[in-house]
Amino acid sequence: MIKFPSKSKPKRKAKSPSPSREEILHFIQDSPKRIGKREIARAFNLDAHQKMDLKKALREMELDGTLKRDRGRRVADPGSLPPVMVIEVTGTDTDGELMARPLAWEGKGEPPVIYMARDKRPGRAARPGDRLLARLTPGGDGVFEARTIRAIASAPRQIIGIYETASGAGRLRPTDRRSKGDYAIDGRDSMGAQSGDLVRAVPLRGRSLGLLQAKIVERLAGGQLGGEGAAGPSMIAIADHDLPTKFSAEAEKQAAQAGPAPAKGRDDLRKIQLVTIDGADARDFDDAVWAEPDRDKLNPGGWHLLVAIADVSWYVRPGDALDQCAYERANSVYFPDRVVPMLPEALSNGWCSLVGKEDRPCLAVDLWIDASGGLRRHKFRRAIMRSVAQLTYEQVQAAWDGNPDKVTKPLVAAVIKPLYGAFEALMLGRIRREVLELDVPEREVVLADDGSVARFKFLPRLNSHRLIEEFMITANVAAAETLESKRVACMYRVHDTPSREKLEALRDVLGSVGLRFARGGMASPKRFNQVLKKAAGTPFAPMVNEMVLRSQAQAEYGPVNIGHFGLALQRYCHFTSPIRRYADLLVHRALIEGGKLGAGGLGKESRDFAEMGQHLSTTERRAAAAERDAGDRFAASYLADRVGAVFEGRINGVTRFGLFVILTETGADGLIPIRTLADDYYVHDQARHTLRGRRSGRQYRLGGAVEVRLIEANPVTGGMVFDLMDSGTVAPGGRHGRAGKKGKTKTRKIAKGKPNSPLRRGKR
Repeated sequence: MIKFPSKSKPKRKAKSPSPSREEILHFIQDSPKRIGKREIARAFNLDAHQKMDLKKALREMELDGTLKRDRGRRVADPGSLPPVMVIEVTGTDTDGELMARPLAWEGKGEPPVIYMARDKRPGRAARPGDRLLARLTPGGDGVFEARTIRAIASAPRQIIGIYETASGAGRLRPTDRRSKGDYAIDGRDSMGAQSGDLVRAVPLRGRSLGLLQAKIVERLAGGQLGGEGAAGPSMIAIADHDLPTKFSAEAEKQAAQAGPAPAKGRDDLRKIQLVTIDGADARDFDDAVWAEPDRDKLNPGGWHLLVAIADVSWYVRPGDALDQCAYERANSVYFPDRVVPMLPEALSNGWCSLVGKEDRPCLAVDLWIDASGGLRRHKFRRAIMRSVAQLTYEQVQAAWDGNPDKVTKPLVAAVIKPLYGAFEALMLGRIRREVLELDVPEREVVLADDGSVARFKFLPRLNSHRLIEEFMITANVAAAETLESKRVACMYRVHDTPSREKLEALRDVLGSVGLRFARGGMASPKRFNQVLKKAAGTPFAPMVNEMVLRSQAQAEYGPVNIGHFGLALQRYCHFTSPIRRYADLLVHRALIEGGKLGAGGLGKESRDFAEMGQHLSTTERRAAAAERDAGDRFAASYLADRVGAVFEGRINGVTRFGLFVILTETGADGLIPIRTLADDYYVHDQARHTLRGRRSGRQYRLGGAVEVRLIEANPVTGGMVFDLMDSGTVAPGGRHGRAGKKGKTKTRKIAKGKPNSPLRRGKR
């Protein structure tokens, strides 16, 4: 590897080897300013012929997006920022330092980290939401420091928080963990809020008793734990993510007036023993399944499957009040103690739910598969059905394992056995396709009667879960194939291949634990599965699964088909959950239109599918973030009375400001601030996900097992802070290396958050 020169002109040497693309990129990234071909050629001592090769390499790197070129023909890493640009202040980090991001970002992935320099001028301090023209100074390790030139605009700002009173004075505790201070609330600005209420407020100019002031503008929830309107973890997450919770009066009226769909014009499936299989706490039932051996002699060992899905499109028509509310939400959001539904309860738990032993309209698909799980043909039809039983995953698995209960016993031979026969064939197809097989445990919060957390549990992965998953995947593929064949608009569920940058980062991490992920060749689920198989059973298996998951692109919705990488499918869409996903409702409407299956097709009022796909993808991420944040707050509430206790865990995140740790017992996670680590300067290696002490050589690596003491648990923000019990070298497979005394950690004050400090720069 060529050692990159400093700013001073390097000494000319004999002809050197031509630099690789990686070496050129590293040199450009290390340069404090944009440079041209001349500076690169001088740095690497290139002759005339090598300069021609350099010119060609730079051109190729520009074309494939590795580099960008400015008007002065200078080149730079696309991840770099110009010296002056408009930024938006986003909030504070865990150390309370103000952060910002570029208002316009053209690079790949997340933009570089920007820290705001302190502005000592009275009344000029930047606030979250402000837009500023700022001068940026690189500080190393991809971090920039910004100094305000002038304010462009200040975005309106609101604060979600818990209102409290102490000695007659009002206080607002923000729910955003990045906010470091409370706000003072004057009695005249409290809107009659009671202690413990969840409120929305706006900041005011000035201070009271050293605190910033705010004014309450809306009471969001009451202060009693439990109950539908309580200001608990779920309500805080709903407010933080601005989830719509109220339907329009017209939509509520429309849902209330809904009734049974007419059977006329529909196929009658009521004599077929369709069953629903869901979780014990399921709130809606939108799919039912049935199977039998295929009677076609040309398909020996094959199966005939029937998947029936609630016909939401009959009740929700394009452009009506229900449709507008459903599109705004785009997803149902599920919390441990409640659900924010996409449709009013009269539909989501009523006429659109396949309740046992009641007639319901459905959109059904017949699927014929061969003995190895290949989809031979399929047919969609509009029908009326009646589920013979409402089963849980645990019931079905127990029945198949030889322990049926009084509900499943009469269904074993006629219903459950054929379902598992078809499932085994579908699994052969899954194995043949080489689907990405990640092992990421799912955590569930178990609540007590009063709404408090009783315990956490990790859900087992049963074959009954896999059975339903494979039936639904097959139905989704059939829907995408049908819409393509009929040339009808399809809202695909697409999953792109991982980016080159993410693959390189994964390769570095795997290499650090002795796992090889070869360069070159096409990325495929099979290659990832080979790595996961090697890691299985080792102490760092959870870390490898987590890193492979992080290396994947995000799945999205859109009208352009690029396939689904994770499922190894050429075409895929969502058809099976129209009660809780608007994307599925769109697919139903397209199938009805393409198959001429009656009323409720796409219609003239359908919006642009590209724009809709972006909206559906955004709202899906919003829902996932709200569910995750609520889980963090439930965990913090559960552990709040165990401050000082010691827990086993592993490192699941390594950042420049500390280590994130996930606890083995509960799956809860929190931060070990870098300032609490042993007396040393720690350098963050972003590629290898490590913190390494410059002097001691102590190393903390992603996936390492640790023992931590809980220092702080904040149920309002969901934040938790830990102290590391063992200050030695941490690596996957063991906790102990050069360790200090167990239970004692050395601390010292270190530079916080400023790009110019040695700690933040990672300067050696």
